[in-house]
Amino acid sequence: MAVNTRRVKSVEDSIRDTDEPEHRLKKNLSGLDLTVFGVGVIIGTGIFVLTGIVARDQAGPAVAISFVIAGVVCGLAAICYAEFASTVPVAGSAYTFSYATFGEFIAWIIGWDLVLELALGAATVAVGWSGYLNQLLDDIGTPLPTSIAGETATVNIPAIVIALVMTGVLILGIKLSSRVTAIIVAIKLVVVLLVIVVGFFYTKAENYTPFVPPAQPAAAGEEGWLHTPLISVLTGFSPGTFGWGGVLAGAAIVFFAFIGFDIVATAAEETRNPKRDMPRGIIGSLAICTLLYVAVSLVVVGMQNYTELSATAPLAGAFSANGMPIFSSIISLGALAGLTSVVMILMLGQSRVLFAMSRDHLLPPGLAKVHPRYGTPYRITIATGVVVALLAGFVPLTALAELVNIGTLFAFFLVSIGVWVLRRTRPDLHRTFRVPLVPVLPIVSALASLWLMSNLPTDTWLRFLVWMALGIGMYYVYGRRRSRMATGERLSAAENIARH
Repeated sequence: MAVNTRRVKSVEDSIRDTDEPEHRLKKNLSGLDLTVFGVGVIIGTGIFVLTGIVARDQAGPAVAISFVIAGVVCGLAAICYAEFASTVPVAGSAYTFSYATFGEFIAWIIGWDLVLELALGAATVAVGWSGYLNQLLDDIGTPLPTSIAGETATVNIPAIVIALVMTGVLILGIKLSSRVTAIIVAIKLVVVLLVIVVGFFYTKAENYTPFVPPAQPAAAGEEGWLHTPLISVLTGFSPGTFGWGGVLAGAAIVFFAFIGFDIVATAAEETRNPKRDMPRGIIGSLAICTLLYVAVSLVVVGMQNYTELSATAPLAGAFSANGMPIFSSIISLGALAGLTSVVMILMLGQSRVLFAMSRDHLLPPGLAKVHPRYGTPYRITIATGVVVALLAGFVPLTALAELVNIGTLFAFFLVSIGVWVLRRTRPDLHRTFRVPLVPVLPIVSALASLWLMSNLPTDTWLRFLVWMALGIGMYYVYGRRRSRMATGERLSAAENIARH
């Protein structure tokens, strides 16, 4: 039997699936909850580490402009996500949006791709959480052995523990998850604002000069072409460091600090008024975080000359250089709190994407069962938590971290194009939030995402292509003939209950 892999799942069918008793999620989230989720996942170690690294090696004091550029690129994608999430308020984010625009095969590809951003991202952040915990314990004189904590651990026990604890919180309900997130976000916002306010009084005007340091030619390629940005390999042109080329290259690096706002869209099905609150949560959280990033970057380069910033802990180092070493512990506490919520929300996003794929039978349908009391997809959440814990505990993830960036940008690209496609194929859909200047803005958003992708190393692209090939193989082995769209299966509520 031939199977049409381009078959599109209508918006109406996607929304109808959310009413099946077996798959019905509790709608407990408000616009404020969504904004807190967004801030909770966006603000992680990026604000404490990337600011100094990019200032020292790429952009100088103009790192603030790098953050603005990255924020604008994300903002373009955020507007596209906001239209989709308010029009198709269904779990799954870019996976669900792609199913409604490009068809089943592309939907599977993007769902598989999101595993890179979400599961791998959660595992990477859990390892970082373990490192910050050990640093904090070291500050008070009781460090854990490096064999069980930190990036070089043989078995990373704290990383496993945080992944499993956050899994438990997610199973117990979306409202509890939002309350835990709110407490954690409050702690890290206090730390970030303290850094900005106190640091402001130690800034020196001379540290901002020159704001955009003169461009320097690229060093000889001693690392080889695999570690060179793809755009340089293809064009033979390397922008070097500093100057406006360095500012633009810095934007591709600090983009990592913005990853996460799109996860807000995965909670659309659990939002009380998604048509109103989804755009507020997605765009609001991104705007807040961009302002905080710019403020922190201006403070850190004002406190210490960019050439002297620390490679491992630039923000803490800047405070130590100004006679305030106690801020090292405060910043570690803020980073620890920040990473706690990042782990949880990345796992939340992953479980909702896989839940949507299971509900469509592209993955085993039994995984999509919702807990009768807590209203959460507990089976897929447990599976997600176990996989993240194993990755974080046993797999060295440093070399794979950039896959998180490329996976996210690929999703941005498809969602941006998808807005334009759905406008043409379904102009009749009611849209409470509309992207302005279609098709210009979605095309600019897609091109900006491609440009940032092209600035990632060539070996990252090769790993990404291998991962995509593996996903295509899994689709043709399992999902292609079993999906509900392929079989024409549309179960009634009574049939659903009878089958389970």
